[in-house]
Amino acid sequence: MGRVSNADRERIAAHFDRHLEVGLHHGAQLAVYVDGEPVIDLAGGVADPDGRDETPETRHVVFSCTKPYAAAALHALVDDGDIDYDDRVVDHWPEFAEEGTEKAEITVRQVLSHTSGLNRGEIDERPDLWGDWNAVVTNLEEMDPTFAPGEVPAYHTLTFGWLVGELVRRVSGTPIEQFVAERIFEPLGMDHTGIGLREDEDHAEVATIVGFEEFDRCRDPGEGLEGDHVALSEAFNREALQRAVVPAASGIGTARDMARFYACLANGGELDGTRILSEEAVEAMTALEAETDDDGTLSRPMRYGLGVWKGGTTNGLFGTLCPERVFGHVGLGSIVGWADPAEDVAFSYVTNGVREESYEHAARVNELANAVRLALR
Repeated sequence: MGRVSNADRERIAAHFDRHLEVGLHHGAQLAVYVDGEPVIDLAGGVADPDGRDETPETRHVVFSCTKPYAAAALHALVDDGDIDYDDRVVDHWPEFAEEGTEKAEITVRQVLSHTSGLNRGEIDERPDLWGDWNAVVTNLEEMDPTFAPGEVPAYHTLTFGWLVGELVRRVSGTPIEQFVAERIFEPLGMDHTGIGLREDEDHAEVATIVGFEEFDRCRDPGEGLEGDHVALSEAFNREALQRAVVPAASGIGTARDMARFYACLANGGELDGTRILSEEAVEAMTALEAETDDDGTLSRPMRYGLGVWKGGTTNGLFGTLCPERVFGHVGLGSIVGWADPAEDVAFSYVTNGVREESYEHAARVNELANAVRLALR
C-alpha cells in the first residue's frame, strides 16, 4: 500500500465516481494491484434497471477480456509438455484441415497471435449456434483462411476462443471452461469468474449490459437498457448466450478477479505462493509476437503477444503512451485489464456501459490508467 498514498487513492476514486456522475455508464468496478497486493477495489452505481447496487462481487460479461483466460489454459498445457507453440493445429485436431492444404500448416503460435488467417467466418454471424460446441467445431473445420497463415495479423474476434478451446479439449480431454476453472480460476481464488454461466449459477445476478449511442449520456438508470444501440449488448443480456461457452467473449467475472489474474502474470505466473504458469510460459505469452500498422480485422495498429495485446501503440487502451512492455486485453465497451511487469502493477476496469471503441471509450479507460500511473511512488 506504501506506493499509493491515501490522497492518490481518493483522487483515483474521484475520477471513477465522475464517470458515473456524468452518465457514461450505470455501474462500474475498478481494481488495482501493486507489488502483488490489492490497493484499490472500487464499485459504484447500479447493476440493472431495478437499481440493484453495484458491488465488487457483481458479475459482468467481460467480452474479449475472456481471451487471455483461454490462452492461459493453452500455455498451461505447454508447461505440461503436452503441446508446443510450433505444433500444427492439425497434429492435435486431425479434422481441422486436410493434409497438404494451406490450412493444415496453421500452428498453435499463429492461432494465439491472431495470424492464422482464420479471423472471421460464418460462425461469427450465427449466435444461434454458439451454445452448440460441436456445431461450432464443425464450422471451424469447414472454414478456409481469409489470409495466408502467418502473413497478416488480423484480430480473431470470436474464432480465437473456439480454436484455443478445441485445442485445449483435444489435448487435455477436458472442456475449456472446466480446464480454466481448475487450472487458473480456482487456484488464484478468482471465485466470481468463469467462461459462461454454469447450471447452478443465476443469470439474474449478472449485471445488465447497456448499449449507448456515440456521445450519449444516460441519466435515468432505466433509460436505454431495453434498446439496441449496440447489437452485442442486447445479445449478451440473453441467458442463452451467457450460458454458452464462447472463450473469446462469454467470460463472466469481476474487476477484482481480473486484476488478480494480471497481478499473477506481472509476477511471472505466481501470486501468494500459487503458481499457475511457469516464468517461461508467461514470457512467451507476453512477448511481442506480431505487429501491424493496419490490422486485417480492426484496421488499426496492433501489437500481439500469444493471447494478449501489447502496449506501445498510439491508439492503445492501457494508458496514454503506455510502455511497450505492458500487456493485457480490452473488452467491448469499456472493459480492460492490463499488467506492467516492470512496475508490478495490475489494473482492471469493468463497466456495464457498452460503447463503440471511439474517442470517449479510449478517454475514460486511459484517464483511469493514467491516474494510477501517476499515483505510483
